[in-house]
Amino acid sequence: MSRAQRLLDLVQLLRGYRRPVSGALLAEALGISLRTLYRDIETLNAQGAQIDGEPGLGYVNSRKHGEVATLAFSA
Repeated sequence: MSRAQRLLDLVQLLRGYRRPVSGALLAEALGISLRTLYRDIETLNAQGAQIDGEPGLGYVNSRKHGEVATLAFSA
């Protein structure tokens, strides 16, 4: 699986949870290590995904359920 696909899968997985979910559960669902999950969450936050949480407490997409980030296109 490519990194881009893994990041998209992580965003989609988080959209399915309304409450914080543990990093271990997310990592297991994606078939990756916990360290890779932390790195991926950091990458997604840098790209504007707004994932709240921290190791040991859990993670949640802080956007309203189903809301998608605004996209900007340039010509």
